[in-house]
Amino acid sequence: MSFKEIMNIISVVAIPFVIFTFLIYGFAKKVKVYESFVEGAKEGFNVAVRIIPYLVAMLVAIGIFRASGAMDVLVAILSPLTNLIGFPAEALPMALMRPLSGSGSLGIMTEIMKTYGPDSFLGLLVSTMYGSTETTFYVLAVYFGSVNIRKTRHAVLAGVISDITGLLTAFFICKLVFG
Repeated sequence: MSFKEIMNIISVVAIPFVIFTFLIYGFAKKVKVYESFVEGAKEGFNVAVRIIPYLVAMLVAIGIFRASGAMDVLVAILSPLTNLIGFPAEALPMALMRPLSGSGSLGIMTEIMKTYGPDSFLGLLVSTMYGSTETTFYVLAVYFGSVNIRKTRHAVLAGVISDITGLLTAFFICKLVFG
């Protein structure tokens, strides 16, 4: 059995296993699982209402970034560096957008998959990058802003380092498994 087949099996059972584990643990600890879930959903709705102004501000800023051509300039600047390790230039917009916006990076990923196909190396790479990184600046702007955290201290540096690590790891794993 190949590594890819093993990963396919794991990916099918992972989420149901995690959900089942939480339910069993909750029942074992005599937690009212459904009631706790509903209470959490209520809190989630209140958080969603509080973050709307920050969300709108972030989405406007991302729209300006893309529409101004700054993304294209940044890709042109970074391409010579990424070419040294064989990172495809077509995946750079995804690498640049992912720390900023989940929906923006999803749009870029969709465009790449429509152009190259979901089973192409690029399709597999950008989908792995999507799952291996976080929307760091979105989280900082929206969630930190909604709870009035102004001094992010080391959060920006830690987030950027983890995003770079996730992107490079996604590239090398895809190169190893699919390339």
